[in-house]
Amino acid sequence: MRQRRGSLLVISAPSGSGKTTLVRPLVADLEGLEFSVSYATRSPRASEKDGVDYHFVSENEFRAKIKANGFLEWAEVHERLYGTGRTETETVLDRGVDVVLDIDVQGAVQVQKSMPDAVLIFILPPSFDVLEKRLRDRRQNEGVDIKRRLMVARREVSQYRNYDYAVVNDEVDRCAGVLRSIVLAERARRERMEPIARSILDTFQ
Repeated sequence: MRQRRGSLLVISAPSGSGKTTLVRPLVADLEGLEFSVSYATRSPRASEKDGVDYHFVSENEFRAKIKANGFLEWAEVHERLYGTGRTETETVLDRGVDVVLDIDVQGAVQVQKSMPDAVLIFILPPSFDVLEKRLRDRRQNEGVDIKRRLMVARREVSQYRNYDYAVVNDEVDRCAGVLRSIVLAERARRERMEPIARSILDTFQ
């Protein structure tokens, strides 16, 4: 039986919306779903492993890959370059495995241009006040940084209109369930199931 091609799932959210808390268990629990490993020009932290957390490369290597059209999307963040490898992503999708990208709204726009059939999911916080509380409760950021993140969040949340799905992270288990349902529903889309359906139809000849 032929296999369907995997779905590319792009998940974006303002900082502090709980995106990582939702995505990591989703990938761990749902068979046939992998997390995309991005490229980065920064040095690995003590707990990070090359090829697992990021593909750590030099800036020259990264820019050479840009010239070769080797990224689905890339961006410069805090003077470091980050990007999603095109060939690596296509290879996984061709195996029939779904791929999750955890990227910001600018990256999502780039991906959509490269792969129009990508599924875009935006995670919204319940409110601005809840988002601010979550950022402060993490105790990972200074006051100035929190203000900057909230300012960016004001711009990002309006972009949910450009996404296929909008999910409110008001309760982790409920939101995780919605994300799981989206992945399963996308797998059953008729156009994605076409190779399998045709294989089945061949048995009716």
